[in-house]
Amino acid sequence: MSALSEYLQHKKILILGMGREGRSSLAYLQRHVPTAAITLADQKDPGIPGYPGFYGAEYLTHMQDFDLVLKSPGIPFVGVPIPPGVEVTCQTDLFLRFADCTVVGVTGTKGKTTTSTLVHEILQAGGVAHVLAGNIGVPVLDVIDACAGQVAVMELSCHQLEFMRVSPHIAIFTNLYAEHLDHYDGFDGYAAAKLHIAQFQTAEDLLICGDVPGLQAYLRDKALPGRVLPIGVDTPDLPPYPMAAAAENPRLPGKHNALNAAFAAAAARELGVPDAAILEGIRRFGGIEHRMEPVGTFRGIRFVNDSIATAPEVVLLELEALQDVDTLLFGGLDRGLDYGPFCAALAAGGVRNLIGLPDTGHAICDTLAAAACGKTLYKAADMEDAVRAAYRLTEKGNTCLFSPAAASYNVYRNFEEKGRHFKSLVRQYGECE
Repeated sequence: MSALSEYLQHKKILILGMGREGRSSLAYLQRHVPTAAITLADQKDPGIPGYPGFYGAEYLTHMQDFDLVLKSPGIPFVGVPIPPGVEVTCQTDLFLRFADCTVVGVTGTKGKTTTSTLVHEILQAGGVAHVLAGNIGVPVLDVIDACAGQVAVMELSCHQLEFMRVSPHIAIFTNLYAEHLDHYDGFDGYAAAKLHIAQFQTAEDLLICGDVPGLQAYLRDKALPGRVLPIGVDTPDLPPYPMAAAAENPRLPGKHNALNAAFAAAAARELGVPDAAILEGIRRFGGIEHRMEPVGTFRGIRFVNDSIATAPEVVLLELEALQDVDTLLFGGLDRGLDYGPFCAALAAGGVRNLIGLPDTGHAICDTLAAAACGKTLYKAADMEDAVRAAYRLTEKGNTCLFSPAAASYNVYRNFEEKGRHFKSLVRQYGECE
C-alpha cells in the first residue's frame, strides 16, 4: 500500500465536486482504498450509484461530518466556513505530499499551458522520463502510480493551488494579472492562492519567475524560502539562447512567448537537460489549440484564434506580437475587471476595426465611441454576427484576431467551446462569397 493510500484508508472522505477531477479522485479511491467511507457532493446529481451524496444548493454545508474534504477545482469558497478539525485538500496537495517524483510546477495568469508544454517537449527531446498533468487536462492522481522516479510537469491553476501545503521542487510563476476575482476575495485572495507554488519551498528549491511589473510588485515584500531566478524580456538571453530559438518558431510569436521558452529552458537546465535538447524542444513546439492558433487564410484574410486570452493585458501582448492585426474581435462575461487601460491602448493602437461581443465588448465599444477614438466600432449580436462583420471590415492581406479579454461563461461553457465556434464560423463563411 502506498503512503497516500495509508493516509486515506481510515478517513471519512467527502469528494466535493464531481467533474473530471472529482471522478478521478473517486477512481483513485476505488483502486487503492476500496474500503474507504466515501460520500459525494455537487450542485447536480452525477448519477454515480453506490455512494451516499449531497446534491443541490446546500451541497457545501455538510463538511463538518467528515475527516477529509477532497475539493475539486473551480468550486468557489468565498464565505464558506471550514469546520474546525476538517482537512480540506485537493489532488495537487496530496500529489505533492506523497508522490515519489521530482515536480516542476507551472502557474501564472497566462502562459501556463505553453510553458508546461515547452518543458514537456524539452524533456522529451532530452530523453527524460516524465509525465505531463494537472490543469492541462490530466488529473494528477491519474498519473501518480506511473510517475515514480520520474519528473512530473504540472500545470497549476489558482484553484489547484488554493489548498496546497507543499510547493514543487522547481516552480515557474509566469505573470500575475487580475483574474478569477469572482472566485476569491478580490485580487489579494487570487494572488495568495497563486503564491502557494513557492510559499512552501525549501532552500534547495527553485522559483523561476517572470521579471514583469505586476508579478514583481506582488513578490517584492514576500519572504520566499527558495532560490529565486527572475527572467524578463530585458534579461540577457544566455546560452543555450532559448529566446532566440523561440523567435525562430512561428508558433511562439512575441516577447511573452520568448519568456515562456526561457522559463522552460531554466527549469530544464536545473534538471540537467543538455543544451542541445533544450533548443530542440523549443524548435519543435507545435502550438496549442486556442493559443495564438492559426485558423487559416480565407478570402485573403488571416484568422487567428486566441480564445484563451481572457485578460486584457494578454490581448495587448498578442497584438504586439502579430503586428498586422486589422480587426480585433473581443468581449465576453463581465467579471468587474478594469478595462480603462485596455480602452486607452486600443484607442491609441493601430487596429482599425474593433468588433465587440456581449457583454464587455459592447461596453468597451461604447466607451471608445464616447471618446471619439476614430476606429470602426461594431457591437455584434453574437459570434456569427461578429465573424460576418470581420469578413466585411478586414482588409485583405491582414489579420483578424479573436482574443476576448474576458471569460466565456455568459454564452459558452468555456473558452474551448467559444474558440471552436469561432473557427467553425470562419471556415463556414470563408467558403462562400
